[in-house]
Amino acid sequence: MELTKGLFRAAEDVFINNKGSILRTIVYTVGHFIIAITVLMLVADVSFFIALTDAIVEPLANAVWYFVLDKWWASRSK
Repeated sequence: MELTKGLFRAAEDVFINNKGSILRTIVYTVGHFIIAITVLMLVADVSFFIALTDAIVEPLANAVWYFVLDKWWASRSK
């Protein structure tokens, strides 16, 4: 029980300290899903489910990259 409380408290601290970056990352990622699915279906002529799979895996990696980039960028702007 104590471990669970500690994990939730740590997650809450990460969220509070990074709220702006996390929100921008989520918006970017959702937009990327939609764009990737659309482009794959139109350009590569693949099924929705194949496009969905690719559109989820690749943007998740980009989301991590964007979060790191945004944190670095924000630290340089201060």
